[in-house]
Amino acid sequence: MKRSQQLSAFERLLDIMDELREQCPWDRKQTFESLRHLTIEETYELGDAILDNDLQEIKKELGDLLLHIVFYAKIGSEQNAFDIGEVANEICDKLINRHPHIYGDTKVDDADQVIKNWESIKLKEGRNSVLEGVPKSLPALVKAFRIQEKAAGVGFEWDNAEDVLDKVKEEITEFNQEYEDQNLDKMEDEFGDVLFSLINYARYLNINPELALERTNKKFIKRFKYIEESAKNEGKIINELTLDQMEVFWNKAKKIP
Repeated sequence: MKRSQQLSAFERLLDIMDELREQCPWDRKQTFESLRHLTIEETYELGDAILDNDLQEIKKELGDLLLHIVFYAKIGSEQNAFDIGEVANEICDKLINRHPHIYGDTKVDDADQVIKNWESIKLKEGRNSVLEGVPKSLPALVKAFRIQEKAAGVGFEWDNAEDVLDKVKEEITEFNQEYEDQNLDKMEDEFGDVLFSLINYARYLNINPELALERTNKKFIKRFKYIEESAKNEGKIINELTLDQMEVFWNKAKKIP
């Protein structure tokens, strides 16, 4: 699709949003707050489509998210706070300011240097901490990953993977010590340290722990459903199987691509 056609399609969406906001009772009553949870849901649906590598579904979910962006901008314009043009211009200005190696005289050697420049620029823009950009409402695993990324962006980073793995082992040892004492509060604290160090190890190996865990979730669901289906084929339900029988079906499921 040509650029002119893309712009025309976007203008069409803006026109439809104007009409819906004026004529549809449901669209008219929406607020920033009422849309928030729906936007989060749409974001997760896009994430699912990306994990499934379903390009048609990705296109569909991108459309849903784009609608939400336009919706928020429409509400903002009604409150004389901002409109979609100001939203677009602000992100354009930010991109230009944070890419001095493209729009200025700064020289970079690799992507890591770009990230370090970003964090430095953000501090100059008024942030008090490099961690301020991590949303409080992020799921804990994703938040840990982003915290570590940002800390590494300013040089707070291990020298090598072996040191990170040693830290994982150290945290597991500390957890086991608290487990022996059966202090639940301290066990929880140390278990959090174990997870945090594992996430850091994954990040150091260029593995996204969120994606890795979701792949395992999907794999478990697929294999567990195989057990359920196998039980059904034998005229049973899963809780009528012994653990040994479940294990047999589980091993069969593992051989299925």
